[in-house]
Amino acid sequence: MVAFNATPEQIFELLMNSEKHSQFTDSDCNISPKVGGKFFAYDGYIDGKNLELIPGKKIVQKWRASDWPRGHYSLVTFELKKSPEGTKLIFTQENVPSKFLDDIDKGWFEHYWDKMTKYLEK
Repeated sequence: MVAFNATPEQIFELLMNSEKHSQFTDSDCNISPKVGGKFFAYDGYIDGKNLELIPGKKIVQKWRASDWPRGHYSLVTFELKKSPEGTKLIFTQENVPSKFLDDIDKGWFEHYWDKMTKYLEK
């Protein structure tokens, strides 16, 4: 669980809006806003497909990093819950190749949660 001083709608938009996602990550991305749509982020290092989108509430994606075994995808779920402080994001990621687990865990904090927090402080 990660907490943000922003509304669930703002967090959803940071994750799903290509322009805002590029701004907080300082990288190129293209994110389809539709279920079944594809995305890439971090200059193509990450790619996948949207499986479920409930604006302001939930994002489920088939997700992979380019250095993973070919064709191997994980399942990521972002659940957004309104809280008195803003938003609680409950995040899960399943089916990460075992040799990448530590790097992926650290990467979400370094490349997403920390950068999102700094972006929102502006």
